[in-house]
Amino acid sequence: MKKLVMRGMAVLVLLCFAGIAVAGEKRATTAEAEAMVKKAIKYLKQNGKDKALAEFNNPKGKFIDRDLYITVYDLNGNCLAHGANSKMVGKNLIDLRDADGKYHVKERLEIAKAKGKGWHDFKWGNPVTHKIEHKTMYFEKVDDLVIASGAYKADQ
Repeated sequence: MKKLVMRGMAVLVLLCFAGIAVAGEKRATTAEAEAMVKKAIKYLKQNGKDKALAEFNNPKGKFIDRDLYITVYDLNGNCLAHGANSKMVGKNLIDLRDADGKYHVKERLEIAKAKGKGWHDFKWGNPVTHKIEHKTMYFEKVDDLVIASGAYKADQ
């Protein structure tokens, strides 16, 4: 009986650790966000704009990973790809505000035009948790496009 209880407790402990690991895997890191943008840029250069945008918009494609996805804007704020919300595609989002009223698309595009790449913080809905969370987004300007991906920050 004692061995059975010990085995049961061991299984319970393993399940707890497995749950923690799975929960931890839901959030992407800033390094993963930056790597996703670099991967998207490489894909764009190898496959062309039309094929790349189609893949970035594919909800089951290679550019969706947990809460990590690609967004693409032209320099005027037109959304050309949004891996988490297809309703954004085809709309001009230059005046879109985050939960705090911040014009995050406009600010990101201004930084991209001035510096070519960077990081930008704002609040946005996490597609995994369905909550408004702090997000830091890495982006790079490639010709007339700004390609971005970001990581949600759970601790803020």
